Amino acid sequence: MILCGGLVAVEDSGLTCARRHRIVWASGMCFQEVLRENENVTEAGAPQHDWDDSYAGPPPPWDIGRPQPALVRLAEAGTLTGALLDVGCGTGEHTILAARHGARALGVDVSARAIETARRKAAARGVDASFRVLDVLRLGTLGETFDTLVDSGLFHVFDDATRGRYVTAAHAALRPGGHLHLMCFSDHQPGDRGPRRVTEDELRAAFGAGWRIVSLAPDRFEINPGLGTPTAEAWFADVVRLAPR
Repeated sequence: MILCGGLVAVEDSGLTCARRHRIVWASGMCFQEVLRENENVTEAGAPQHDWDDSYAGPPPPWDIGRPQPALVRLAEAGTLTGALLDVGCGTGEHTILAARHGARALGVDVSARAIETARRKAAARGVDASFRVLDVLRLGTLGETFDTLVDSGLFHVFDDATRGRYVTAAHAALRPGGHLHLMCFSDHQPGDRGPRRVTEDELRAAFGAGWRIVSLAPDRFEINPGLGTPTAEAWFADVVRLAPR
């Protein structure tokens, strides 16, 4: 999940936006300080070291050291099964969760530092999960398709143009009938700190042709301290990839 951070204020650090902004560290965390409207988003193609920096100090807001409760519910219900791909997996909590519940789980992230941490976690816990450094917009290079995709906090980092590329990549990576379980930052979250807010209408528009939305409901991210609350408002969606007609 991308809420962001650093040790100093940085102007335009690998971020794509229409308006001037900066990243500000506070109490070992970072937020986007929005100088006008909250339209500042990161781009998956940003330099890899920018993402690595998020994992260089204290854990960033989204890296809570355990799976999000919404994903735990899915795992306990037997939903995270088959060949599973965790996109933007960070330090691997959801990949490991899925593997523990019987999935053949692969986690991918653009941050090499996050992937190294994920591999250490899986080895220390005796879990058979795989991890790979990869830009999610290049999922086609994996050369395989999956029964299930998991996205906890990635969708909301993309600008409008890149969002379409992400949806295309996810569609290509899923087998017909496969499910994408997606959790993203919600427009119900008050204030303007953190990532770009996503509306229900934006989600429904993004997953139109070629998809069927099974469920789309409000939920909450658990986050590390720093935003003045232990949770952040989210959308949680179950989207099925349709077979070609």
